[in-house]
Amino acid sequence: MLVIAALIFGALVGVMRARKRGGNRLDIAQYAAVHALGFALIALFASIFISR
Repeated sequence: MLVIAALIFGALVGVMRARKRGGNRLDIAQYAAVHALGFALIALFASIFISR
C-alpha cells in the first residue's frame, strides 16, 4: 500500500516539477515516470525495512 501511494505521489511531484520548468507533454510524462519510479523504489525499501 505504501508503494502505491508513493508511486502516485511521485508522479504528481514529477508533473508539477516539469510544468514549473516549462516542459512540453513528453517532458511532463518523463518527469512523472522517473519520479514515480524513484519514489516507489524508496517506499519499497522502506516497507521492507519496516517489516523486518
